[in-house]
Amino acid sequence: MRVYSIRRRHCCVALALVVLVAWPTPAVTQERNNPYGEWRYQSADAWGTRYSPVDQVNAENFEDLEIAWLWRGDNFGPTLATTSRSTPTYVNGILYSVAGERRTVVAIDPATGETLWTYREPNTTRWERSMRASYGKGVAYDEIDGRGVVYVVTPAFFLHAIDAKTGLHVENWGEAVTLPGFPETGVVDLLPHLLADWGPWLNWDQPYDPDFGIPVELGYITSSSPPIVVNGVVIVGNSAEQGYNQSRAENVPGDLLGYDATTGDFMWKFHIIPRPGEFGHETWLNDAWQYTGDISSWAPLSADTERGIVYVPTNPPTIDYFGGFRPGDNLYGTSTIALDVQTGERKWHFQTVHNDQWNYDLPNVPIIADLTVDGQEIPAVIQNSKQGIIYAFNRETGEPIWPIEEREVPESVVPGNWTSPTQPFPTKPAPVESLGLPDDMVIDFTPELKAEALEIMSRYNIGGPYMPKLHVGHDAGVVANVSCSGGVNITHPVSMDPTTGIMYVSSSMGCSAGMVAPGIDNDAADDPFTTGTTIVDWVRGPGGGLNGPQGLPIFKPPYSRLTAVDMNTGEHLWWIPTGDTPDRIKNHAALQGVDIGETGGAGPAISMVMGDLLVMSDGRRGDSVIHAVNKQTGERLGTVELPVNGQYGMMTYLHNDKQFVVVQIGGSQYPSSLVALTLP
Repeated sequence: MRVYSIRRRHCCVALALVVLVAWPTPAVTQERNNPYGEWRYQSADAWGTRYSPVDQVNAENFEDLEIAWLWRGDNFGPTLATTSRSTPTYVNGILYSVAGERRTVVAIDPATGETLWTYREPNTTRWERSMRASYGKGVAYDEIDGRGVVYVVTPAFFLHAIDAKTGLHVENWGEAVTLPGFPETGVVDLLPHLLADWGPWLNWDQPYDPDFGIPVELGYITSSSPPIVVNGVVIVGNSAEQGYNQSRAENVPGDLLGYDATTGDFMWKFHIIPRPGEFGHETWLNDAWQYTGDISSWAPLSADTERGIVYVPTNPPTIDYFGGFRPGDNLYGTSTIALDVQTGERKWHFQTVHNDQWNYDLPNVPIIADLTVDGQEIPAVIQNSKQGIIYAFNRETGEPIWPIEEREVPESVVPGNWTSPTQPFPTKPAPVESLGLPDDMVIDFTPELKAEALEIMSRYNIGGPYMPKLHVGHDAGVVANVSCSGGVNITHPVSMDPTTGIMYVSSSMGCSAGMVAPGIDNDAADDPFTTGTTIVDWVRGPGGGLNGPQGLPIFKPPYSRLTAVDMNTGEHLWWIPTGDTPDRIKNHAALQGVDIGETGGAGPAISMVMGDLLVMSDGRRGDSVIHAVNKQTGERLGTVELPVNGQYGMMTYLHNDKQFVVVQIGGSQYPSSLVALTLP
């Protein structure tokens, strides 16, 4: 295994020595609300780090890990075999997770994998309409007068509070739900609170149907991530219809909701699309705020419990790839928002993409860290993005740690569209992948391949992540506009070591060449998931990636990598390819006799930090293994086989003085399943 410097492709021995003797001393960290040996949050702790200090499993014995138990998720109804995304939590000696399209809540014995109890919400039309049924990411946990409570938001958009030991709903909590089979207590229907002051609902002349939910003409909302409990408040995010499937302008805004963790009483709502008199309202032109929706907070949330702040990542407004019906910057679309947990009031925000038309929703939990930057201790929050751009802020004030510049970007030529003339670019850290496709990034294994690649590129306009789409029938003189970049997505969340301030980001480079097509010709009127009434001018059209010469990637390797970023300095320390070189490249006729090195290419990897180890998979398309990596140098220290490929997150815990490593596995053989590894 080679470890690569960012500037030179050779072994980073000198860098490793510098790291060992001159590692920056982080600021004194506050409590992250995760007792030693536990994994209380979807992302390990309230800070979203995916870090555990437990080090019973270490470099010397990692390869001694063996399977302790295998828990089968396909026992809990149908699920999409490749999309299960629940990371279990471990609290007070019990594992908790969700499984299947019904998002059944399960409690599991951490030593044996035995199922202790389950809860499955009754069937509703709202559940049948959910676009995110298979995407549940886990549960939340808190204690009421010393009693453990598991909180879950279901695909039908109900909030449940369940006794952590018994699996029974909490008494005298929430509101009665007048649907067959629902518990008499311990549940809240989230829709009435979401809709209560929303204009289109107030103007709707039909009674509320708790089984069907929001009328199709007005929109739809569901959930994918668990809520987060902060200082006695349950904060609920949400998810909507995928923007690339939408064709109509109307949808419901994904407002944030806060509930009393002890009683289930509704506390507050944050308007994710600002209304008249609210901060940011002026960023919605032509009164689009009245009917446009989405801006969901579908990714996990994080919190600074000492300061009483919850950090929320959001996605774009209704419809990807075209924003002409919603001109303006569109706050709080594709933004990181800091809210007061007791009141829901905005403390600060930063919009990472103005008028997002590229599906650049923020897929990673905002990661909290205490950093030391130029000798100054800074309470930080870090937002990773799909573009591979990393945004870092003072988490109390929202002030960028390093300057963020508004730079000019190409504007749309699609008739009727509106794009922002500038987008924000941090000066540090550098993106984890190239923005655009400069000449020194073009494939050059041989002069002939380079020449073919340049000829292909001459047919396109190629740029960074903010190249606007062209439309079908355009006369721009090129095949299409192409956006090149690569970063984080929900399938491979970022890991952070709070003891060093080093962040580990898995990414793959990609170039997208899609176009938009007339909405009237691409309206999915018969699709039961279609919401709204007004068909927009342009929707997602034909096109895909940019193919290189002879079926090879048009850019240089690595095709997938994991990068270590020192957030104290903003510098990349090292990167390693994820997965082995694919056979289609290794055995390609044009590359015979050419030293192509280790290219990676198995796709992004799942990871976590565990003691002195970075633990990572081989990538989505790699071997069914996990690796132990020296977190300071990137050197691979050991490998353990899994039954099938790991998916989404992994986690670890200490139970009865024995450390377990749990990996979610999937595929047709073990859909939505868990495998636990431990030492003999």
